[in-house]
Amino acid sequence: MNVAAKTYQKGEIPGVIAIKASVCKGCDACKRHCPTGAITGMFGATHSINADLCLSCGQCLINCPFGAPYETSDTVDAVIAKLQDKNTTVVGIIAPAVRVAIGEDFGLPAGSLVTGKLYGSMRKAGFDILDNNFTADLTIMEEGSEFIARARHAVFGEENAHGGHIGPLPQFTSCCPAWVRFVETKYPALIPHLSSAKSPQQMAGTVAKTYGVKVWNKPADRIYTVGIMPCTAKKLEASRPEFISAYEYNSKKGQAAGASYPDVDTVLTTRDLSRLFKKLGINLAAEKEMEGGTLLADYTGAGTIFGNTGGVMEAALRTAYAVITGNELKPLEFKKVRGLNGVKSASVTIRDSKYNKDVTINVAVVHGIARNIAPVVDEVLAGRSPYHFIEVMNCPGGCINGGGQPIYGNGSSWIDAIRPWFAWK
Repeated sequence: MNVAAKTYQKGEIPGVIAIKASVCKGCDACKRHCPTGAITGMFGATHSINADLCLSCGQCLINCPFGAPYETSDTVDAVIAKLQDKNTTVVGIIAPAVRVAIGEDFGLPAGSLVTGKLYGSMRKAGFDILDNNFTADLTIMEEGSEFIARARHAVFGEENAHGGHIGPLPQFTSCCPAWVRFVETKYPALIPHLSSAKSPQQMAGTVAKTYGVKVWNKPADRIYTVGIMPCTAKKLEASRPEFISAYEYNSKKGQAAGASYPDVDTVLTTRDLSRLFKKLGINLAAEKEMEGGTLLADYTGAGTIFGNTGGVMEAALRTAYAVITGNELKPLEFKKVRGLNGVKSASVTIRDSKYNKDVTINVAVVHGIARNIAPVVDEVLAGRSPYHFIEVMNCPGGCINGGGQPIYGNGSSWIDAIRPWFAWK
């Protein structure tokens, strides 16, 4: 589907989500869940999506009771063709939230953790596995270290050891592509506050086509990377033209020839992967449990909790605590940032072993930006934010309730509070 839009770079996929006019009832359910007001149309009339305002988050899609919104990008058949190509290694990058949702499409109880069966199903289909939890761990190392650098610069005047620029506080997380696009299109003044770390998906693509060359004994241009995500916005993220780090690295090493290639070749949602399995006659519920097969499928609990709101922040605080104090956090949990409140906040005082001083860190966790982000952003823009580090996830509940997850068809997000039906009430 071709969409004329102005807020996209060349090569990006504009209009990942669209509305089927023949199915739309004009009920306004989609409007209630859109974080940017991208959906227009009078009540009772056919609705449409303004691609320039759309974040590709898919909340309209999973909350429409009639199935009118749909994904315009469907690469299931293309991935199957790659799986059948013996000269190509297809690497599946499995996000944490996928493994607690995909079982629903195969008759398993909602919320069942099916990591082993998912590995088994994917390997039967022909995938090699790079677990996104592995690169979620890398994200925490990068994002946590970046926050420490920003905090020590703000508190102690410490300069970057490598002479690079140090961003301002508060630092916002950058792993949610819908949130990143929201900042870029609505609040560009906040861009310096975003962490410079790539999302776990994009780190995984780079790892697969650099270090993965040795793991799978294939040149990078014969490695086809597939994000397996709970998120429709990940399709847009993978298409961003700046994400060709592996190609640039391999070119400098003299190991890349021909046209450039993306770090992540394509993205399948949880729903897409379910369809792929069914097309191949694979019943996930009946498959044997298997291991991931390589080091790239190993990970810590920090990577696992990325799929839930507050997970990124908790993992980052664990890392920050260990680096700043020189000791592991005991117990290795930070429950104050857990839960489903729209905005969660906490303070933690830790002793910086490098400077032998106590430092208090104020953090916030925001999810469901349609209703919860405005006051937090306004404080930052006004220069009066009490926070030093802020996690933001577009979808209510985080990735577990992403736009690429199984659809219940009841027109109401399972995590969102019950509100009046009509958008204007």
